[in-house]
Amino acid sequence: MTIRVLLADDQNLVRAAFALLVASAPDMEVVGEAGTGRQALELVRRERADLVVMDVRMPDLDGIEATRLIAADDDLAGVKVLVLTTYDTDENIVEALRAGASGFLVKDTRPAELLDAIRTVAAGDALLSPGPTARLIERFLRSPAAPVAGGPDCLSDREREVLALVARGLNNTEIAESLGLSPLTAKTHVSRIMGKLGARDRAQLVIVAYESGLVTPGGG
Repeated sequence: MTIRVLLADDQNLVRAAFALLVASAPDMEVVGEAGTGRQALELVRRERADLVVMDVRMPDLDGIEATRLIAADDDLAGVKVLVLTTYDTDENIVEALRAGASGFLVKDTRPAELLDAIRTVAAGDALLSPGPTARLIERFLRSPAAPVAGGPDCLSDREREVLALVARGLNNTEIAESLGLSPLTAKTHVSRIMGKLGARDRAQLVIVAYESGLVTPGGG
């Protein structure tokens, strides 16, 4: 299955470089390029992209608001957003994830890692660039947050254990090994947790876990 990718960045050279890279992958296709968030929104609706590689800082409509509008549109429910930022200290990353982005990477990521990230996010998994993750989590705790509807209180004890491991960055296989479960059972738990919490993907599960206090930086 070919992943239909839309590239949104206000720098022409950056877009051109990303377009060449994505087009070089046999399982991907560039279906559009946008220089502003508003153009990205128009193109994703018209071209039915599977995934948007979204810059945070763009004119007209920034990447955060464009991501929020994509996530809020029922007709675009299957569209994933991977945020790229120039600096791993970009304070807008938290808001981008809250807006509905499925992950983020810094722009100095190696080409092969970017392609892997696109595949990961398109498959429905969250992706957080390892380097900035600790600082990102700290900002979760410092930033004002909207109340989490229901939160982990609606989960069973086992589901809370699974959620905590998701927030630590473990994949389904690692969760299964940690809790003595089969990978299929771990996957089922994650799916049920997402359903109970109304989360679009694992990135939003991470937000719930940290903002509810279920998991804290350096703790458990």
